Amino acid sequence: FLRYSSELLVFIFKLLVYKMIYVIGFLAQVFFSARILLQWILSERAKKVISPAIFWQLSIVGSYLLFVYGWLRDDFAIILGQIISYYIYIWNLDKKHQWKKLPFIIRTLLLLTPVAAILYMLKDASAFVDQFFRNEKIPLWLLIYGSMGQIIFTLRFVYQWIYSKRKDESLLPIGFWVISLFGSLIIVSYAIYRRDPVLILGQSTGLIAYSRNIYLSRRAGN
Repeated sequence: FLRYSSELLVFIFKLLVYKMIYVIGFLAQVFFSARILLQWILSERAKKVISPAIFWQLSIVGSYLLFVYGWLRDDFAIILGQIISYYIYIWNLDKKHQWKKLPFIIRTLLLLTPVAAILYMLKDASAFVDQFFRNEKIPLWLLIYGSMGQIIFTLRFVYQWIYSKRKDESLLPIGFWVISLFGSLIIVSYAIYRRDPVLILGQSTGLIAYSRNIYLSRRAGN
């Protein structure tokens, strides 16, 4: 009886942990979906594509949570995408004069957490390779495909950063939305194959907003 009770408790614990992982993932997607929805609403009101501060605030919170989700899911494609874009969010927050308004402790935590996580992952290179690149749950070709989608999707922020840096202000140009649409389609197909409801829901909700922002940009002649 004690053995079966112990096994039941272990099963319940694993089930709770499994559900908690998805809660973190869905919560991250709520923040990402909210940023797109608010940006879309504000752009429709302005009759042009705008880059509101709330877009970048929600981005950094969602990215932080999705980074944790990717780590817990042993999904290198997700982690790679978040690492690349994370500090661009902070740069845009600074351009919007919002970054320095955060308490020093929070700014330090936001700046150092990704660095600490990367160092932790790389402290044992062989274990890192086994964990992410030899993951039996994800074939290598699928990992490459998913990573490609994340890289393309994340390059939109690299493009946005270069474009904004030249203009010396935080902007969301039409190229940003074109890259978003293309990268999102790849990630959705990757997520469908992996049966990942978090990525499917998060990426699918943005497709309409990306298309609409492309239309608004073209109409405004951007």
